Amino acid sequence: MGKRIVIAGTGSGSGKTTVTLALLGALKQQGLSVQPFKCGPDYIDPTYHTAICGRLSRNLDSWMGDAGTIREVFSEASRDADISVIEGVMGMFDGKDPLKDDGSTAEISRLTGAPVLLVIDASGTARSAAAIVKGFQMMAPGQIKAVIANKTGSEGHFRLIEQAVKQECGIPVIGHLLKMPGVSVPERHLGLVPAVERGDLAGFFHTLAEAARKTVDLDELLRLAEVPDLPQSENRLFGRKQDSHVTIAVAKDAAFHFYYEENLEMLRTHGADLHFFSPLAGETVPEAADALYIGGGFPEEFAPVLAAQCEARKSVRRAVESGIPTLAECGGFMYLTEELITVDGHSYPMCGIIQGKTVMKSTRAALGYRELTAFPGAWIPEGEKLRGHEFHYSVFEGQEKPAPAFQSGSRFGQKPDGCIVHNVIAGYAHLYFPSNTGIPEAFVKAARTYQRKKVTI
Repeated sequence: MGKRIVIAGTGSGSGKTTVTLALLGALKQQGLSVQPFKCGPDYIDPTYHTAICGRLSRNLDSWMGDAGTIREVFSEASRDADISVIEGVMGMFDGKDPLKDDGSTAEISRLTGAPVLLVIDASGTARSAAAIVKGFQMMAPGQIKAVIANKTGSEGHFRLIEQAVKQECGIPVIGHLLKMPGVSVPERHLGLVPAVERGDLAGFFHTLAEAARKTVDLDELLRLAEVPDLPQSENRLFGRKQDSHVTIAVAKDAAFHFYYEENLEMLRTHGADLHFFSPLAGETVPEAADALYIGGGFPEEFAPVLAAQCEARKSVRRAVESGIPTLAECGGFMYLTEELITVDGHSYPMCGIIQGKTVMKSTRAALGYRELTAFPGAWIPEGEKLRGHEFHYSVFEGQEKPAPAFQSGSRFGQKPDGCIVHNVIAGYAHLYFPSNTGIPEAFVKAARTYQRKKVTI
């Protein structure tokens, strides 16, 4: 399984993403095969990781997935890597519950047996940095093995922090990143991911990697990452691929690209062949499709182009009206409505399957985990429970509410969520298949039923 390390932060904004990208690049430059991971449900940071490492970054979320799931996802992805680097989420102890470590970076560290490298924002601190580190040590005795200082002012500044932490905390500060005016992780504006995929950030990645090679002891990092292998995982999620000869069409382009890799891999395990197509490029739903999966992304960013691709929209509508089992998450849900209203008030026609419109807002409309229970009426069996995550800036508006797909639970209580139209399950929640292995199985089963229906017509 190779070496492994967790990059944790003292809080959002401490610089753990910058440090992670710098270390990924530096390790890759040394000729190592580096497997990246991201704690939590975020889709954006993994796109950076993937671009740098040339290996698909995976999410490790200990609220959406149990301990066995975390270990299996980690083991499967890390199998042939020299080192696995896990970027944390928010502060090290921040997760689902303020009184417990559920869903936190600290919990992922324990479940994967990966030591923690703590990133601190060194701006305006010297000896006080040791107090910050000691506080984190008290919450997780023995878990934090080293520190890295971000945004130092000079080599001398770094030495002050190094001495204080070593004396008061008994662990090394293995390096630092200097303040680099004008060099920072680009703001997460809409449209960022396509820039990553085009390689527009190659220069930025190179700058960070070179900085880490100059001021971080990479040999010490690799030594810290040498830990015993995890026990063999049970292979519950990614067993031998079944042979069922069904095709699931998956929308995949700059407008629709938010998919948990585990979801796709579990569909393959249950026997589906995945056929990727691009609505943005005007590609229609493949004729061979027995099911349709349209994930999240940025349809609002590409609304004029999506609206102009009339044949692609018509093909989706024809497929859905024929009864094809469909899953549409967040951006996919928006694409299936009648129209999309952008922040500037412009209206763009979408597929017209769900009666209503989605309206973009300038502030966040929803964020958080969701615990979902399926209502009857579509391809997920009634009563099936699963987990997911929701994050969007748009709201759905319709004169009549469509039949809900789920009963959704969050910290705000229970409510009907999503919608069912024809054989479509759509809504804002991004579903996490490993939370219920019966969901991908049901999707493939529905595809097989639809396939037989096509043959008899």
